[in-house]
Amino acid sequence: MSPILTWALFGVAARWWQLGIEMRPFLARDTAWGYPVFAAVSGSFGYWLSQVDKRQTEILARRKESLLEKRRRAREREAVGAGDVVAAARVAVV
Repeated sequence: MSPILTWALFGVAARWWQLGIEMRPFLARDTAWGYPVFAAVSGSFGYWLSQVDKRQTEILARRKESLLEKRRRAREREAVGAGDVVAAARVAVV
């Protein structure tokens, strides 16, 4: 189930709970308008949250790649600086 649908169902459940707390009828004509509104607002929040998660995952992947590259270059510099040609070649392969 998509996160957007999950959040929309959460909004419907929140409306159902709200009407239960208020002891009002769940499916009366004057209260039925709230279900699509709550579902739309919650679904919109779910969409926004999924996009935030997607962007943050991409940023973290780029950052991880950058850090791994930086570590590789540092190991390469250490191996070359120490004069260990075999270790430098091994680092360059990895």
